[in-house]
Amino acid sequence: MRAIISGLFVLILILAAATVYLSAFFVHQTEQAMVLRFGEFQKIIKKPGLHWKVPIAETVQYFDKRILDLDIAPKELPALDQKRLVVDAFARFKIVKPLEFYKSLTNEYGARRRLGEIFEDELRSAIGASTFTDVVRDKRDHLMKEILRKVNAKATAQEYGIEVVDVRTKRVDLPEQNSEAIYRRMQTERQREAAEFRAEGNAAANRIRATADKEAVVIKADATNKGQQTRGDGDAQRNAIFAKAFSRDANFFAFYRSMQAYEKGLNASDTRMLISPDSDFFKYFKNPDGAAP
Repeated sequence: MRAIISGLFVLILILAAATVYLSAFFVHQTEQAMVLRFGEFQKIIKKPGLHWKVPIAETVQYFDKRILDLDIAPKELPALDQKRLVVDAFARFKIVKPLEFYKSLTNEYGARRRLGEIFEDELRSAIGASTFTDVVRDKRDHLMKEILRKVNAKATAQEYGIEVVDVRTKRVDLPEQNSEAIYRRMQTERQREAAEFRAEGNAAANRIRATADKEAVVIKADATNKGQQTRGDGDAQRNAIFAKAFSRDANFFAFYRSMQAYEKGLNASDTRMLISPDSDFFKYFKNPDGAAP
């Protein structure tokens, strides 16, 4: 009898533990829970902590309360000006109505798939209605806000129970082949500009060089002219002095000129003359007065 009682007690403890295990569930700080009874909605639990449910009859679905990521693969989209752009974009969303979310999308995988389709459609429409400059620079923020508004409007209309909080583009660029062509065109344009600048520099250098050469010729001609004038004035003054000295004492002047001729003509290192000894050149050698014997 005691063994039977002990066995029943153990069985009761096991059943109680199983009941507690099946009845208790825990909601984390980052989660919200939805309780279903035989598949029918009962309540939403957003408060974190330990909660209870009816075993077997009730089930719990968990949904994240945090902002979730939605990344789409880079797409090549046509712009209004016929340029094709490679667009890499992403969105951020959160679950605000778990019941609608569960009925329409079931889980995060379904939400990303359906929301990604809507996001891609709106992104394609916005890019197709804008030019390359608008997408890259001028109206980028406005386009993102417009896409956000339209995606939220469609998600609300279809009762997805989600709210898109932000949409952004990580990269908007031309395809690789277009980028290479633009790079080559820019390189050619820069080379052309460099050649123009180089040609203008050479032309300016030639003009400066020609002007400098002309000025040098003019300066040299002026200097030569002034030098010749100065030399002529000096020669004239010298001749005038010689003439004046000659007029005062012709003999002394002849003697002085002969001494200068001897100094230049009779070089100590090398002197060669082919001249008659009776020449007047040597007259002061024969007579100190320079008179004929």
